[in-house]
Amino acid sequence: MPYAIITQDKPECASIREEHGAAHRQYLEENKGRLLAAGAMLDDSGDRPCGSVFLIDTDDRAEAEAFLEADPFTRAGLFTSVTITKWRKAFFNFERLIDL
Repeated sequence: MPYAIITQDKPECASIREEHGAAHRQYLEENKGRLLAAGAMLDDSGDRPCGSVFLIDTDDRAEAEAFLEADPFTRAGLFTSVTITKWRKAFFNFERLIDL
């Protein structure tokens, strides 16, 4: 069962995103085989990132934690909070996968 990682950025952290954004995107590219989905959460205006969502294809929580710990944004101290939890794929890619 995959893991969902949901992060919230620290307030006033645009400079951290800007400074480490290229390394973060490279890290995701290098690990795209592990990602079911990933992307920034945006504020209500849709203009500014305020966190991230990663859906990691692993059954191992330690692997999900290690993935996040190696992310340049984590190393730069971008996040004020992080939630890591198992995620049941009930609907995915426009299809229902399990009986509800």
